[in-house]
Amino acid sequence: MSKKSPQDLPFEDALSQLEALVEQMESGDLSLEDSLAAFERGVALTRRCETALKAAEQKVEILSKKTDDAQPEPFEGD
Repeated sequence: MSKKSPQDLPFEDALSQLEALVEQMESGDLSLEDSLAAFERGVALTRRCETALKAAEQKVEILSKKTDDAQPEPFEGD
């Protein structure tokens, strides 16, 4: 498992690592220190995934608002 910063990971890699961490933590085989480290990394990976999903959602929203008959709005400068 890569120890790259979660912010540097593609969404799919971050999600994969998060799933693997959840499996490790659910197994109950980790020490307290390892569990805390896994939890900390899991939080960072979750934030990375949330950020990527929000960005994708915003992009979809912007793209779905575009229409063929859209007209530019006049610029009202100073």
